[in-house]
Amino acid sequence: MKLLPKIIIISVALFVTGCEKAIDVPLKTASPRLVIDASIDWVKNTAGNEQKIVLSTTTGYYSSEFPSVSGAVVTVTNASNAVFNFVETPGTGQYVCHNFLPVIGQTYNLKIVLNGETYTASETFTPVPKIEDNIDQNDKGGDVGDEIEITFYYKDNASQANAYLNNITQPHSPFPELEVEDDEHTNGKLMQESFSHEKLKAGDQVDFKLYGISKSYYNYMFKLILATGNDGNPFPTTPSAVRGNIINQTNSNNYAFGYFRLAEMDTKSYRIK
Repeated sequence: MKLLPKIIIISVALFVTGCEKAIDVPLKTASPRLVIDASIDWVKNTAGNEQKIVLSTTTGYYSSEFPSVSGAVVTVTNASNAVFNFVETPGTGQYVCHNFLPVIGQTYNLKIVLNGETYTASETFTPVPKIEDNIDQNDKGGDVGDEIEITFYYKDNASQANAYLNNITQPHSPFPELEVEDDEHTNGKLMQESFSHEKLKAGDQVDFKLYGISKSYYNYMFKLILATGNDGNPFPTTPSAVRGNIINQTNSNNYAFGYFRLAEMDTKSYRIK
């Protein structure tokens, strides 16, 4: 009578082991579409004159590389009609400006001319409060209280509506943890953000980046985080294409992915004790 359970256990073990084999499902690949990473970030207490815009295209699901896009004319114009030219480092798809002038509250216009088509976007430079010096460590974080948890703080500006993007990196994840917040219920208050990870240990460094963002970019990132299933929801939404604020003025059907963002940013690093 004991033989049957053993056979069942062995059969299940073999079945599970067999299921570990990676299977590549043939997928239809849509035509490549332009991706514009136009994130103008001004780190507090720096000149902010060195900025970069990256052009690439979408690629197949199983590809780990995004083809770069060369040959574009990329400019950003401020409210005073000063034009900042972003010149490509040859063959990289990275367009660099060395004399950019960031001004909080000023509106900037992006223009990209590529293959006879013109892409445009407009956005306002958004401020950010500084990250407070006091960072707390709690060794009872996570869902079951067995993870190291780090909390940092920043003071919301009560005189205006604000939105924020948090970017947290640490050595045990290849990609940053992203989260967006607004001050709808915390206007003027000391805001806090906590992060924990099961592999964090003494000596690890955790890096925090806090961006001041527009409400439209907040809405964009909120949808993007939901679409990628990185919001912590056990029942994520179906992945879908999220459109940004960049418009193809020549051919609306040939739209680009990406967003033109101008954000002041503060940074802070913490070493796990």
